[in-house]
Amino acid sequence: MSIFTHVTVGTNDLQKARSFYDNVLGALGLKRIADLNENGSIWGENAPSFFVLKPANGAPASVGNGVTVSFEAPNRAAIDAFHAAALACGGTCEGTPGPRGWAPDAYAAYARDLDGNKLAAYCFKAA
Repeated sequence: MSIFTHVTVGTNDLQKARSFYDNVLGALGLKRIADLNENGSIWGENAPSFFVLKPANGAPASVGNGVTVSFEAPNRAAIDAFHAAALACGGTCEGTPGPRGWAPDAYAAYARDLDGNKLAAYCFKAA
């Protein structure tokens, strides 16, 4: 059983966010599965998992301090590709790809998207 049905982050520029996430999540094997007109888009594998939306209340999107959205990666190479894609698409580095000592075989990378949302990708498989 999964804990979440989906995760949502806000954006102030949907077209740029779509391009960013098509590349960054594509590196993890995820694809855009739906566009919600000019309100947002949804990425996933077989079901909607990650939403990027313009805030419903009309206020500008802002990031949550201390919030990180972390994606499962199939392998360490996908994490390297995720991080490289994030930086190539205008994101910023929040932690280079490499081992994370808090769990056995943890390997991860962190980046911020174009709106400042903090993202991570993790793999718990041995190299």
